[in-house]
Amino acid sequence: MNAFIDEHRARCGVEPICAALQVAPSAYRRHAARQRLPALRPQRAKRDALVLPEVQRVFEQNLQVYGADKVWRQLHREGLVVARCTVERLMRLAGLRGVRRGKSVRTTVPDAKAPCPLDRVNRQFQAQQPNELWVADFSVPQRSGVGDEGRSLAIGLQEQVANHHERLGSKASVASVMEKVS
Repeated sequence: MNAFIDEHRARCGVEPICAALQVAPSAYRRHAARQRLPALRPQRAKRDALVLPEVQRVFEQNLQVYGADKVWRQLHREGLVVARCTVERLMRLAGLRGVRRGKSVRTTVPDAKAPCPLDRVNRQFQAQQPNELWVADFSVPQRSGVGDEGRSLAIGLQEQVANHHERLGSKASVASVMEKVS
């Protein structure tokens, strides 16, 4: 917001822009004064300006693999006392991230060649009245070699669907759901 005011203040003036943006002109003037005179900056900003180069130096010296915890410990070994949360915040602001061990978790692998299911509702998921549009996905785990367990699971699913429809007063048939199960 301050950058926007800086960009347009010569043409429109500070007060009209601040009024349109609903920002106090004194807040912008305080920002401008701090940009001109760094001595007016808050203590935290002054401390960050001193600590950030040290954090970057330790990160670079250790082949860009240290995370916030190891950078913080190295700074303490060198005699620079700084809070760990400050190191975390400064590393986040500077875009520094340590290396993580192990593989990244990959939950699914999409198959681009697999056919997509038909879109039976044309991506219109809004119903005009109650019980007009029902979208559901009943997935039944497949077990190889064990027929009775799969059958009992399908029967249990059929009973649950029937009970659900009875409670809601729906006239939808369970047979269409069971076609996909069996």
